[in-house]
Amino acid sequence: MVTTDAPVSSARSRASGSSFYTAMRILPRERREALFEIYAFCRAVDDVADERGRRDARLAELARWRADVEALYAGAPPPRLRGLAVPVRRYDLQKPDMLAIIDGMQMDVVADIRAPDANTLDLYCDRVASAVGRLCVRAFGIETAAGITLSHHLGRALQLTNILRDLDEDAGMGRLYLPREALDAAGIMTSDPTVALMNPAADRACARIAEQAREHFQAADAVMRRCPRRTVRAPRIMSEAYKILLARLVERGWSPPRSPVRLSRPQIAWIVLRHALI
Repeated sequence: MVTTDAPVSSARSRASGSSFYTAMRILPRERREALFEIYAFCRAVDDVADERGRRDARLAELARWRADVEALYAGAPPPRLRGLAVPVRRYDLQKPDMLAIIDGMQMDVVADIRAPDANTLDLYCDRVASAVGRLCVRAFGIETAAGITLSHHLGRALQLTNILRDLDEDAGMGRLYLPREALDAAGIMTSDPTVALMNPAADRACARIAEQAREHFQAADAVMRRCPRRTVRAPRIMSEAYKILLARLVERGWSPPRSPVRLSRPQIAWIVLRHALI
């Protein structure tokens, strides 16, 4: 189990590995730096969840992160969260959202998630995606109520798309995020990730999740249309990129074998140009 007290920043260098680094860079400097710090925190906690080490050691490390967040908000930021001290004050980033992200990662560590019921999946999406959004919208400068609604829908849209994109990668880690209800409706009774995803009916189960993602994208777009354009440049880029990704996944289908679907950096750069600069 690898732990570190080094600042989560090298935030810029960690963020540079993100598909949305280009989108983050278009923001004004102070907002951009806040996003880098938020991303780096989320990435560091996610790394704990995805490590192959002992569960008890990973749970202990998540508890350490939780204590560090408490210290940050008590005015004594530990070295690895020092870069978040200014964004927390400047943009009123909320402690419950940071703790929710850790709680979401803990769901992956306590036991491998396999065919959760719909309510559990929704809670997971809220913690690992929408809570991230609730931090980010404050740094974007979106009005609070609209930002919370946008985070709810766009976070779920992005996470459901990630689940559909990463089916085989997650199965290799013993995880299956497709909800029990969608599997049952497709006639797939097993919760074994490999067996479930080898079933040709997996296509039907995935199609239900794709439709849910589309509904959340539509709701997020409706919120963004009501917001000042300058405040939603970055989330609009994320939305447009992921809508293209989802459309390509739908076109490919989910019956085995499934070829990987990704957006290249030049494709993302073109989306940034189209939706943020022109």
